[in-house]
Amino acid sequence: MITQSLAGDRRDTPVSIRPDRRMIFGGDYNPEQWPESVWPDDVRLMTEAGVTTVTLGVFSWAAIEPADGVFEFGWLDRIMSLMHEAGIGVTLATPTAAPPMWLIEQHPEIMTVDESGMPTGRGGRLGWSPSSVVFREHALRMVRALAEHVADHPALVLWHVSNEISNENGHTFDDETAVAFRRWLEARHSTIERLNDAWGTAFWGHTYPDFEHVRPPRSARTHHNPALLLDFERFTSEALLGHYLAEREVLREVTPDVPVTTNFMVMRSGGVADYERWAREVDVVSNDHYTMGADPRRHEELSFSAARTRGMAGGGPWLLMEHSTSSVNWQKLNLAKGPDEMLRNSLAHVAHGADGVSFFQWRQSRSGAEQWHSGMVPHAGPESQVFRDVCRLGAVLGRLDRVVGSSVAQGDVAIVWDQQSVWALSTSRTPHDDLPFHDLPIAVHAAASRAHLGVDVVPVDDDWSNYPVVVLPNLWLAAQGMTERVDAYVRAGGHLVVTCRSGIVDSDDQVLLGGYPGAYRETLGVRVDEFFPVPGDTLVTATVGDGATWGARHWTERVEATRASVLSRWVDGPRAGEPAVTLNEVGDGEAVYVSTMPDAAGWDALLAALAGRWGLKPTVTAPPALEAVTRRAQDGTDVVFLLNHGDEEARIGLAGHDHVTDAPFGGVVPAGGVAVVATTAEEARA
Repeated sequence: MITQSLAGDRRDTPVSIRPDRRMIFGGDYNPEQWPESVWPDDVRLMTEAGVTTVTLGVFSWAAIEPADGVFEFGWLDRIMSLMHEAGIGVTLATPTAAPPMWLIEQHPEIMTVDESGMPTGRGGRLGWSPSSVVFREHALRMVRALAEHVADHPALVLWHVSNEISNENGHTFDDETAVAFRRWLEARHSTIERLNDAWGTAFWGHTYPDFEHVRPPRSARTHHNPALLLDFERFTSEALLGHYLAEREVLREVTPDVPVTTNFMVMRSGGVADYERWAREVDVVSNDHYTMGADPRRHEELSFSAARTRGMAGGGPWLLMEHSTSSVNWQKLNLAKGPDEMLRNSLAHVAHGADGVSFFQWRQSRSGAEQWHSGMVPHAGPESQVFRDVCRLGAVLGRLDRVVGSSVAQGDVAIVWDQQSVWALSTSRTPHDDLPFHDLPIAVHAAASRAHLGVDVVPVDDDWSNYPVVVLPNLWLAAQGMTERVDAYVRAGGHLVVTCRSGIVDSDDQVLLGGYPGAYRETLGVRVDEFFPVPGDTLVTATVGDGATWGARHWTERVEATRASVLSRWVDGPRAGEPAVTLNEVGDGEAVYVSTMPDAAGWDALLAALAGRWGLKPTVTAPPALEAVTRRAQDGTDVVFLLNHGDEEARIGLAGHDHVTDAPFGGVVPAGGVAVVATTAEEARA
């Protein structure tokens, strides 16, 4: 069961996706790609693997509506009945991610247009513009027909609107979008004078006489006004959300008792949408996540993204709608997953609050653009290591029903995420533009995990005042009221950590003058008058209090400690001898400024020093490579997920039953292995 009741238009009653309270396990199933004679065998294999829920219909618009206004549901009825007879629930997608060829032929104007003004060619997916009136009419007609047809089907457990909205159609520069963008700007800024002031259009003489002169930012010989780009990002997210809401309202009208979701892409490379904003509008937060196979620290990004998704769900459970059993097909080098990696990845999401683990897709495609994307049943068939691993995962998840509906205990550390800052940094030209936004928050989260401190990732608009420690990493943009909010938190006894590249601009992307970090300068007790980026992969070092050193890369600043004390100074680099990390006492709390980007060892040293100063205690005593996350089960049992990301076995003093081996836990997690230990308070003390 998933219970969520946050702000926005999410339902305020518990959402039970499976009445039997089983862990959701399955994946996208595309039976229209296979002969119907294969379907019974698929259902048999699903039962063997322990599948509880499948997603149907994601790309099936042409199969359901093969011609304009002609609907054929027979095949869908037959496959849904097969699923119901097998006890497998159906998450049914509205198939609007893939408009049929007849619609594109009749109405080519529905397609997106790139920055150069060229319409998107046929053959992809999500090729439609969210501002297209014609597309919206056809999409909603499809959604209504589908919903009315399956409204009473007992297999239907969840609606899945479209697919990865904003992925391929994240930006479009067509004429209908231009009109919608101008309307959006007028609603946001009220007058053209206000827009010109907000955007600083006097620079380069780009003052607009009226809204009709504003265009989406198509290709230009120079960089566009960053404030225009920032507003276009905001508009795009709202336009895409508007399409989701339009489909959702039809579904709620026809099937009011069936929850509705859409799959986010919360990962390093995923999406242009403000998912924290979108999360208020879904009944169940669900996410697609794919690791980058060539990244040796990909498990850190996975844990961060899962924690961020949990934060969107208000700390409650959520669904993993897609990930991969092995390799994907869209990276430059598509590496197969190593031994136990699929199990470890899957259970890491469950550890961080997921009540379901699903894959793209059930059966690996023989043809099409994703034929080399792994599936639960690979090309080799069920006589394969991948399918054996899928069955093993299904068995483990079948033993984890006790955690369904439970939450991860709130941590001591909150890392604040702000999508507005992501956009503001990515649309500006800064002193160092080759620094991915995600790197800093992921690094802080990973260090907290290695130290076994309870850590959450929370939206900037949430109430994080009750966390002992709050970290603002890369919060380039400070919305109105943020300065006062941060200062009040510290004065009330909070412990604040602000990193470089924070508090630099306001909501209009205008620099906050008087010295950096403008929004938080007084609270931090520092003043910076210039940034000094470090070229390439050069390592610069700074002191720790006991004479040891730690390293950092990419970024330094000329920091003047106006009121703050200095915790660390540079040993070398462009600012040798000057402050690197400072601490300021404000009211009953303390505010720390980290003016650089420490490496992993640097963050470990800084967090260890601050945890000791602020009295933070680890949740477990374990090696740093052993990630440990606890969910409190419905029966009051603590279920501890232990994920060994190291090359050596890890030992931990914990007693209980291991749901992975289905045997008493022996206190050892092998290299690359995972244990899920259900333990009572008495066992934990043993």
